[in-house]
Amino acid sequence: MMGWAVSDWDVRWIHPWALAWLALAIPIFVVWHLRSLADLPLWQRRLSLFLRSLVGLLLIAALSGLTWMSKQTAQSWIVLVDQSDSIDDSGRQFIDQWCDDAVAAIDQSDKDIELSFLPFSSHPGELQNAWPAEESAAVSGDAPAEGLVDEQENAQDPKDTESEAANAVAPGTDLAEAIAKATAGLPPNRVPRLILLSDGLDTRESFKDLRADQTTTDMDYSLPPIDTIPIPDRSEPEIQVAAVRGPTIVRQGQPFYVEVEVQSTGEATAILDFFRGDIRIGETKQKPVKIVAGKNSFRIRQTITSERQVEFSARISPEVDQADTWIDNNSASTVIAASGKPRVLMIEADVKQADEFRFAMQQQKIDIEVRPPDGVPTSLSELQAFECVIFSNVPATELSMRQMDLIRTYVQDLGGGFIMLGGDQSFGLGGYYRTALEEILPVRSNFEKEREKPSLAMVLVIDKSGSMGGSKIQLAQEAAIASVELLGSRDSIGVIAFDGDAYWVSDLQSASNQNGIIDDISSIQAGGGTNLYPGMSKAFEALQTANAKFKHAILMTDGQTQPGDFEGLAAEMSAAKMTVSTVALGAGASEALLEDIASIGGGRYYFCDDASSVPQVFAKETIEASQSAINELPFLPQLVRPTTVLSGIDWELSPLLLGYVVTRPKPTSEFILATESGDPLLVWWRYGLGMTVAFTSDVKERWSPEWLAWPEFGSFWAQLIRHAMRKEDRRGLVWNTRTGANGVHIEVDAVDSQSRFVTGRPPELSWIDGSSNQVSYTLNEVSPGRYETKLPIPDRGSYQMSLVQQRPDVTLRQSRGLVVGYPDEYRIAPTDRKFLSNLAESTGGRCDPSPEELVVDDERTARDPIALWPYLLLSALGVFIADVAIRRRSWAWT
Repeated sequence: MMGWAVSDWDVRWIHPWALAWLALAIPIFVVWHLRSLADLPLWQRRLSLFLRSLVGLLLIAALSGLTWMSKQTAQSWIVLVDQSDSIDDSGRQFIDQWCDDAVAAIDQSDKDIELSFLPFSSHPGELQNAWPAEESAAVSGDAPAEGLVDEQENAQDPKDTESEAANAVAPGTDLAEAIAKATAGLPPNRVPRLILLSDGLDTRESFKDLRADQTTTDMDYSLPPIDTIPIPDRSEPEIQVAAVRGPTIVRQGQPFYVEVEVQSTGEATAILDFFRGDIRIGETKQKPVKIVAGKNSFRIRQTITSERQVEFSARISPEVDQADTWIDNNSASTVIAASGKPRVLMIEADVKQADEFRFAMQQQKIDIEVRPPDGVPTSLSELQAFECVIFSNVPATELSMRQMDLIRTYVQDLGGGFIMLGGDQSFGLGGYYRTALEEILPVRSNFEKEREKPSLAMVLVIDKSGSMGGSKIQLAQEAAIASVELLGSRDSIGVIAFDGDAYWVSDLQSASNQNGIIDDISSIQAGGGTNLYPGMSKAFEALQTANAKFKHAILMTDGQTQPGDFEGLAAEMSAAKMTVSTVALGAGASEALLEDIASIGGGRYYFCDDASSVPQVFAKETIEASQSAINELPFLPQLVRPTTVLSGIDWELSPLLLGYVVTRPKPTSEFILATESGDPLLVWWRYGLGMTVAFTSDVKERWSPEWLAWPEFGSFWAQLIRHAMRKEDRRGLVWNTRTGANGVHIEVDAVDSQSRFVTGRPPELSWIDGSSNQVSYTLNEVSPGRYETKLPIPDRGSYQMSLVQQRPDVTLRQSRGLVVGYPDEYRIAPTDRKFLSNLAESTGGRCDPSPEELVVDDERTARDPIALWPYLLLSALGVFIADVAIRRRSWAWT
């Protein structure tokens, strides 16, 4: 837009290019005049030329969008009302009164002031509006400004809906976004004014420079004047755990202090509890402590002897007769890491049988913590306390799917080590087929059975009643399919489904017809009652005619079956050299009956409280029934691939092992040791950032009595564990983590062994939450050797981070835990009057004016555009008529 202004006149052209027509129109009119044949006096022809030129000029001026910018003194006020949780009841009352006073001051004045209110509070970045959009009045142009309410057009008072808005918003305050939205809603034809009612506590950390102790009068934010109204400080009683602090990393055995900062608005008596993990510690246990107004500091002396990282937390509980506005901010945590001897978690079904292995590792400076299967960690933070996890004869049926997924995440994304040892409950025998743990292992369980192994005939009897609908029947199908895939061509399998009756889904036939059997299984649909006996009877009849060395049936139901002679039938099957295993799916199943059937039938009973574990049960049963996964002939280990990992071990003098689990190595694994028959004994590979190892024999008396007495036993296992475990090199990477409302800011300094900055090697960061959701980030190099990144605002909870930097000669890895506490909105803080004053000063506004002071004359003016083209067209029409009149008759004077 082009234009010119003289004094109060301000004229603009919307389409200035149209003025170029003047250069063409004027010569045309002149030529037309000179060649005119009209017999008119000279003065009349010249007057006609002038009038025609004026018509052209007026038309071209209309086409150019000539606009007069009229001066206006009418004002538009937008009042930004802070409705964040940091405003207490007294603050809200102050806001109500100020808004009432503003409305009254405008009503009593003779000024043309349009008043609108914009409540704001965000999490994260979304402004909340307390008033329905359809009730909002227009403040600019022809359309209503979204989120704004015009006081003149809407009778609803802002204070009437204030509590409703406060309940609708989540913790957080974003002043910058609120101001930007209000600025966008200001009409251009009125004098703008923003009025901010706030405590100035911005959890999004906008306007950082205005919060610094520096002169801000020369700052230009291109904003209209902002008048700031500081809300009084909180008067409600409040006590909080402001922070739990400690060193980021310590050495094992090194004493350190954990400091707890407590903030309070007044004096109080409270119980302050310290926690180390889930255990209450410290001298203040259950003892009241005196809290003074302001900052209170407490600390407790601690050491970390064997753990790799420990979460320390504090919780404060005011006495019953003392009010506390928020309970969300009464606890806080921190994670402290420790460096020292490698720490390994061993899960062993019989804990006592791991004693000799544990003693051997202690002599090798490796700490081994032995737990039974119910001690498998249920969180990543607990797994992070160990460099390596060893499973010794642990069946998959003892684990949840989540626990297996956590171990996979621990290896893949956090660089942990995982070792599975052999046993009659390991690998395929443990039901690991198609699980997350088999995925990360370097061997597979679905191998072809050896020819000399006896054949198996197996019948699956599956409940298809109505209660099996949904995911249950799908998991039952997966379980049956897994059984089919695990059998060899010499085996046979049949599938019976039952509801009120029983029928063959797939007749007992050779497992070599794998595709056809799987298609039949996929056709099972849930529906009907529950009667197990006909299905069990059909399985007995089919197995009687089967030609196989081993005969086995698996019965599964999730309900109470109709009566039948189950015990008698189970006894008949046992007498016919058949075995029967049973699976109770959920607490509603006939548990006692199924347990009796398995006991009489010589099989195993399983209780699955989670349907997702059914496929593991069937896989375990299939391999165990085939009796083909264990080889208990003595053998000497054979070195297949020499490796520096096992340097110093004299394999010529290694003693016999008495058995192992039969597996097959995966294509990209490293096959290190074999049995004399060529089966894998020791295989490893790298999976993600970590490493997994399969050792198919054991470290107990069953298969390794001579190995336990072998002088190289401790060295072999120590070298293998150190190879597999997570490797942390804290000498080359120093990182700092800061958590704020805008997210998590991570800084990493990378140096080499000569303390020189390492450039051009951006580290990769894996960020993992408690549900194992993982996001990867590449840090940016902001200066030589300094790498940074900012992660989005995380929810409250525990997180794990893994940092990896690839260097030409080495790969550095570090892991760390992080606890994100309650939002900053719940922190005790006084109104930031300095910031509000700086904001007003930098934009030309005032700090803490009264409504009456704001209503006084404002010297500023706004421009209201008035389009002139209608007037120009009417003028052109009048001039054109005059021109016609001049040319249609002679105006000779007599």
